[in-house]
Order: sequence, then structure tokens, then C-alpha cells
Amino acid sequence: MHKFKSDIDIIGINPFVFVPDKILKSIFQKAGKDKGPIPIHGKVNNNPYKQTLVKYSGAWRLYINTTILKDSPKRIGEKISITIEFDPVPRKIKTHPKLIKALKENKDAKKAFEKLSPSRQNEIIRYISYLKTEASVKNNVDKAINFLKGNGKFAGRESR
Repeated sequence: MHKFKSDIDIIGINPFVFVPDKILKSIFQKAGKDKGPIPIHGKVNNNPYKQTLVKYSGAWRLYINTTILKDSPKRIGEKISITIEFDPVPRKIKTHPKLIKALKENKDAKKAFEKLSPSRQNEIIRYISYLKTEASVKNNVDKAINFLKGNGKFAGRESR
């Protein structure tokens, strides 16, 4: 487990810290890659977290959201203690049964879904899987199917 301290910075509305190069190199080696999202875990101020390292605007960033650190957007400039290491545990989210059923019933939507990149597929799966009520699931599955068929928006994206 690597340890470092860093001041919370912000890009847009997202609080983050830069991970030191030496630590990044070690994480890349353990992950077996230095591209794409890299799953990590550790502690921020002794509170455990699971997160994904991502490269944005040419720099690798550890985003410090409110699940990692309470009120993180209000804490810009605060120095925090971080431990970090590669997390080898797969992060697969189960596809909601209603989405599976809807894709089986809509061949055009299923073809469009299968043409999406794995990250876009996961974005749709994750969005629907985290919904809490059956009404929200149904409503959003319908929106996702329409989006995949080329109609309307889903999760802030326009259909093509």
C-alpha cells in the first residue's frame, strides 16, 4: 500500500488529487496497463474507499467524491492523507433483469447496445442498476431502449 499526502484540487466541479508518478508506475505495473480506467482502493484520512483512477486532460487523477470524503467540494485546498493500491477484484455490475428482458424484446436496441464500447455499455448498466425504485427502473429502461433505437436522450447523452 502506497502512502502520500496531497492538497485537494478541483477541475470543473470535480475535486481530485494528483497521484505521484512513482506510485502511478507501481500501480500500472500491478495492473498490467497504463491506459483506461484502473481500479484502486485504499484510505483517505483513514476512511476506506474503492475508486477508479482515470486519465483526464493528460493527467492521472484520483477523484475525491463525497462517498470518499464528506463535503469534498467544500474542502478544496485541504491536505489529506491517502493510501492507494491497485485493486485486482473485478468490478462487474450485474445487468438489471428488466434491461436484459427489454434488450431481448427489442432486436434493434440490442444490436445498437452491442455496438457500443464496453465503457458505454457499462455506463448504461450501472445507471440502471443503481436506481432504487421499480418505477425508476422501468422508466429508465424505456428511455435507454428508445435512446438505443435513436430516439431521445439517456443519461445526459443525445441519441445519434
